[in-house]
Amino acid sequence: MDIAMAGAGLSCAVIGRELAEQGHKITIFEARSHIAGNCHTERDDKTDVMVHVYGPHIFHTDNEEVWNYVNKYAKFQPYTNRVKSTTQGHVYSLPINLLTINQFFDKTLSPKEAKYFIESKADMSITDPQSFEDQALRFVGQDLYEAFFKGYTKKQWGLDPKALPASILKRLPVRFNYDDNYFSHQYQGMPLKGYTAMVANILNHHNIKINLNTAFNKSQVADYDHVFYSGTIDGFYDYEYGRLPYRTLDFVKKYAEGDFQGCAVMNYGDEDVPYTRISEHKHFATWEEHKNTVYFEEYSRECEPEDIPYYPINLLEGNELIAQYRAKAAEEDKVTFVGRLGTFRYLDMDVIIKEALELANHFKI
Repeated sequence: MDIAMAGAGLSCAVIGRELAEQGHKITIFEARSHIAGNCHTERDDKTDVMVHVYGPHIFHTDNEEVWNYVNKYAKFQPYTNRVKSTTQGHVYSLPINLLTINQFFDKTLSPKEAKYFIESKADMSITDPQSFEDQALRFVGQDLYEAFFKGYTKKQWGLDPKALPASILKRLPVRFNYDDNYFSHQYQGMPLKGYTAMVANILNHHNIKINLNTAFNKSQVADYDHVFYSGTIDGFYDYEYGRLPYRTLDFVKKYAEGDFQGCAVMNYGDEDVPYTRISEHKHFATWEEHKNTVYFEEYSRECEPEDIPYYPINLLEGNELIAQYRAKAAEEDKVTFVGRLGTFRYLDMDVIIKEALELANHFKI
């Protein structure tokens, strides 16, 4: 069968490779000049640092099948994501852990004491938190919410935390020990040669043809037996019901001698600091040595028509638009929508790969 892939990111790469191995002919259309989508990596020409062009991507998963899959196409180096946050004039460790609690409140609490202490700060009157703010107040209380979540969230999403669902905050743990590993998953690492090299290996198959700088057009659906579409679902339908809401990111690239901030990611929780975080990319490759450094200030804003959409905005209320597009997509016989943009969901890389493998394994026309 002749199958088209709209996009050369993780979703279409994995599906394409699996179907190519089944004997199908795969044609990939990628509007950009490179493969790997938003996890594209490349060497900075001034520092030779491997840069995550569209922002930091750390691979983490509990799924052994997915971990084995990515290791088949890339050598992964150990990497532990340890995030810091500058807020109210001090630097703290994230996620909130025993060091954060003791430092923030100027205490020397034991794990048991810290747990009781945070419970005393939490708003226990909130029994069924629905919004981001309710979840935070119920989870950590007013002080930690104001310092680490409120300002950062307003900058990241451009919305009052009361309008966002509680599920966004459920991704962030509170630990009553000194573990500062941002993720709790069993497997975590970075591909030695970057994500683009990994995706290139996935796509290296005689049944796969790649067309860069070539956008897929909906009129081409008729030319193929099936299409996997990883672009925006509203874009596919020419915004028939209106544009879905996304956040986009702007990166301000800067250079420094030596080491700029001493860590890969520094969050900025204060609302009056315009950027959400600074990422210093040489710290993502701890096995490399670089004399100088490149870092990026990251600014979040509303996505305009010509921008790259990064984060779909799912509100606590008012998601009728995506429901309309999903109903229309369900009627398609020859098109399957995949990935963050095609399904309008915030998905980590391991979930994208897991869903791609499942789609490919159960693919039937």
